[in-house]
Amino acid sequence: MQISDSPILKAIHERRSVRQFMEAPVSRDLIMTAIEAASWAPSGLNNQPWRFAIIWDKALREALAALTRYANILQSASVLIGVFLDKENSYDYTKDCQAVGACLQNLLLALHSLDLGAVWIGEILKNKERVIEILKLPEQLELMAVVAVGHPAHRNQKSHRLPLDKLILLEK
Repeated sequence: MQISDSPILKAIHERRSVRQFMEAPVSRDLIMTAIEAASWAPSGLNNQPWRFAIIWDKALREALAALTRYANILQSASVLIGVFLDKENSYDYTKDCQAVGACLQNLLLALHSLDLGAVWIGEILKNKERVIEILKLPEQLELMAVVAVGHPAHRNQKSHRLPLDKLILLEK
């Protein structure tokens, strides 16, 4: 099978982190479509431990940008999506963190398929308590990532992957 024969494999290979955005609004419908796709990630016991904060407000985006060295990315995005683990809905922390990771991957692939650009910002986690305070969210939530979203300024990002023989530890 060729990668080009599968839309899913094609999206996985083509998606890149977008860090530069055009000054153009993003449709709420597109964001909601992407979040719905994110919500279809697998989770243990189907507990769906993820929660989202959609930040359109410029002042809030600026406040969050001040919490990371990637401020320029957050400031230039049209919308930020905070992705949280609901600790009250968690039954196994490690499994639930993995589920949120799968949710984030669904979100990124969905945004890509909608011709939007996005980047998963993890460095802001050093200030995850401040994010909760700024957004006035309950302490039962733990920030897992902030995803900056917008219309990409360009799509010339390059990437590479290690060869499979460097990644596969055992095959018997």
